[in-house]
Amino acid sequence: QVQLVESGGGWVQPGGSLRLSCAASASIFNIVAMGWYRQAPGKERELVATVTTGSTTYADSVKGRFTISRDYAKNTVDLQMNSMKPEDTAVYYCNVRERTATMTADYWGQGTQVTVSS
Repeated sequence: QVQLVESGGGWVQPGGSLRLSCAASASIFNIVAMGWYRQAPGKERELVATVTTGSTTYADSVKGRFTISRDYAKNTVDLQMNSMKPEDTAVYYCNVRERTATMTADYWGQGTQVTVSS
């Protein structure tokens, strides 16, 4: 059974830092991408950052502040968030994309709340 376990959300003051972690179960064999998305109240889910073999992508709003890292051996992906802003407040979701010769599947974590406020 596919399982993504997230940790590290919480509350932080503007300018502060948080680190999110996500561990994917060993049953996902052909991972082509791992990343983080977020959804603020009243808004659609949006890409924050994603990492594939050899490349990373960041939303313009987080470039220079957030860093995504992936451990290929452990099937984990972390998101280091620095210089946080109130507009970073959202539920953050871990995403894993699996691709085989016959299908592509996206798996999602349960979401972790991140709140940036004074």
